[in-house]
Amino acid sequence: MDLNTARMKTLSIILAGGRGSRLKQLTDNRSKPAVPIAGKYKIIDFPLSNCINSGMRRIAVLTQYRSHTLNQHVQRGWNFLRSDFNEFIELWPAQQQTGSDWYRGTADAVYQNLSMIDSLDSEYILILAGDHVYKQDYSVMLEDHIESGADVTVACIEVPIEEADQFGIMHVDEGDNIIAFEEKPSNPPTVPGKPNVALASMGIYIFNTKFLSENLHSDASDDDSSHDFGKDLIPLFVGRSKIKAHHFSRSVINNPSYPSAPYWRDVGTLTAYWEANMDLTRLVPELDLYDEEWPIRTMQYQRPAAKFNYNYEERIGTALNSVVSAGCIVSGSTVEQSILFNNVRVNSYSHVDKSVILPRGDIGRHCRLTKVIVDSDCCIPEGTVIGEDAVADAARFYRNSDGITLVTQAMIEALQD
Repeated sequence: MDLNTARMKTLSIILAGGRGSRLKQLTDNRSKPAVPIAGKYKIIDFPLSNCINSGMRRIAVLTQYRSHTLNQHVQRGWNFLRSDFNEFIELWPAQQQTGSDWYRGTADAVYQNLSMIDSLDSEYILILAGDHVYKQDYSVMLEDHIESGADVTVACIEVPIEEADQFGIMHVDEGDNIIAFEEKPSNPPTVPGKPNVALASMGIYIFNTKFLSENLHSDASDDDSSHDFGKDLIPLFVGRSKIKAHHFSRSVINNPSYPSAPYWRDVGTLTAYWEANMDLTRLVPELDLYDEEWPIRTMQYQRPAAKFNYNYEERIGTALNSVVSAGCIVSGSTVEQSILFNNVRVNSYSHVDKSVILPRGDIGRHCRLTKVIVDSDCCIPEGTVIGEDAVADAARFYRNSDGITLVTQAMIEALQD
């Protein structure tokens, strides 16, 4: 089977039902894949864009937790495929199709949709997480999968050995056959020939459809299983089936200024989320969003260009080393090393530094914000100071151990009661 035919016979399934509780109040009203990122996008735009750019145009997005904003985003921003060409991006909400349970794990989420999967007559299933930020050509991984004759291929990324206890680690032989799997090991196996790095699973899998279907049925009847790909199915396949590792470095779409550092981020914590956004304010970010050959798509609204007002001695509208999105107004204030999402307003005499201001945020006059994440639709009252007094920040808002403060409108309103 040639690669073009194989891509047409591949169903991509994006697991987008998770809450992402480590993002704290950012996911109180939205699922993790619907969290805004990088000025104008949502996290799910990255796997969706990778699919489209890779030629994978049969896509199912599995949703569950607080999915309204995610559903709205996908329906309005990703409805351009041609159904008469058998291309689609469909939302598959949890429907309790196999019983009274909601999704019990990543494998169970796919199992509960097997009837729809079977009706699509696919040869291969690409499983993706909806909450990672990266650029990857899945067709390269698919080609490797087909040529190797594997039952399942696992995308893996090299991580420093001292960080291996944060991941599921693969032990591979010199032919990249996976011969062991360890979850967050204290003494991890290293990559052959590279004693300082380990091979971590990225949670990206390609299965032969028949093989996956058979094993999902078996897993569903196992009462001792947590019905998760990483915890249950992948370890089960090791030694029983042909399971191969695909090195992310082979298929990554990388910033040429960082040729030796494949970019992949799990933005599942406030610190990781803040750092991923801060990286975009650098002179040359590791994540290249200006690559016209591998565009990241999203839902587009008609917005005016960003505007900077006033040029007086103490009232100059300016942004330095920052990302300022469409619809923003920086009015007589200073923004430094920060990222302003769409339709943010920063009012006069305020100073915003190393902060992430989500859509429609309004920063009042005479405010000072440092290392702050301001949630969508949040109005910061005039004269508010955040990021200079750890005790005061923790008493009023959510402050983590890395000194990053999260502010939501509910927190602001609680202070005013």
